[in-house]
Amino acid sequence: MSRPSTSDDLTLHVTQQLRGLVAGDPSPASLAQALRLLAKWRAAVLERNAARHGPPVLGGGPFKGMAYPVRASEGARLPRMFGSYEASLAPVIEQIIARAYPLVIDIGAAEGYYAVGLARRMPQARIMARDGDARALRLCADLAAANGVADRVEIGGIMAQGDFAICAAQPTVIICDIEGAEADLLDPALAPGLLQADLLVEVHEGMRPGTLELLTRRFAASHTITRIDRRLDDSALPPWAEGLNDLDRLLLLWEWRSSPTPWLWMTRP
Repeated sequence: MSRPSTSDDLTLHVTQQLRGLVAGDPSPASLAQALRLLAKWRAAVLERNAARHGPPVLGGGPFKGMAYPVRASEGARLPRMFGSYEASLAPVIEQIIARAYPLVIDIGAAEGYYAVGLARRMPQARIMARDGDARALRLCADLAAANGVADRVEIGGIMAQGDFAICAAQPTVIICDIEGAEADLLDPALAPGLLQADLLVEVHEGMRPGTLELLTRRFAASHTITRIDRRLDDSALPPWAEGLNDLDRLLLLWEWRSSPTPWLWMTRP
């Protein structure tokens, strides 16, 4: 039998995985795994469709107009392409821009969504993008170059606690997304420089239960703390998305999160 014309390597691979997932006894857990697998497959198909409409340029959000020709170093690419990624943070990002911090430190910068976006919006700021993954750093360099800010995004490896001493020299904002390691790194008893900075931290409570309470306790005496939870915003979706069904439109916004990841916005008085 000849291969159907609609098939490709990805579809065949996912089909094989799906058969393995549902081969055993029926269970809610296996169906949930199958649903997540199919959702990622459909998101990949939608990403291909999006590419046919031209090079990705964010159509909304705080980084509207940013070119996004790179892959996401982890997680979903589609919401980053449109500017709807982590939509609940948009008001805080605008606060950061309005406060005109001389120094922005992006820890766990990945491919540079925030580092490059803020470099475009804050031309007078020094932007430090830090990540422990070599592939992420290459993607960040590519994204900075694509947006004409390569000379202003300082790309480097892992941030150590002693490195936060730099925060005492000027007003600083730290953005931190390090997949649970925030519980280890962000300790002002070991890194007193943190007390001189404002911090926007993604808390991976699902990976490290108790981290939300731990960070809140550590910074309660020195910072005003606001918790920010998830929300979706479809206002940045392009006009062609109107032709999609409701499920596909939701997948354009889906960020692949498997558990809640609240943010803490911690500012000095």
